[in-house]
Amino acid sequence: MAETGKPGDHLANERTFLAWVRTSISIIVFGFVVAKFGITLRQLLSLQGHAAVSSGWTMGIGIVFMAAGIGMALTALFRYRNTLRRLESGDFQPARGVIVILGAITASFGLILAVYVALTARSL
Repeated sequence: MAETGKPGDHLANERTFLAWVRTSISIIVFGFVVAKFGITLRQLLSLQGHAAVSSGWTMGIGIVFMAAGIGMALTALFRYRNTLRRLESGDFQPARGVIVILGAITASFGLILAVYVALTARSL
């Protein structure tokens, strides 16, 4: 008979879940800040008498970040429940694919922001 998860295993699962949640909240808040930055910048420029600048890119990037944060929170919940079930049944398998996917998404977001900053640096 397989041994079910020990209390330490369950506590580690909870800590991992909470780390995912903190990261998700950070990504959601970052997306909000990026989206609001474009709006704020547009209003500031209009107050200074400059032509109106579209905040479409910052709004879009911000919304994508917020959606990614929400997706990460849902993934965290799914992983927590799946790991809990596997610990209780004694059939634990470490995460592999989800780690690679989230790492690639995070790197892509960094690249998107770097390209955006490079392209808009001259217009500010």
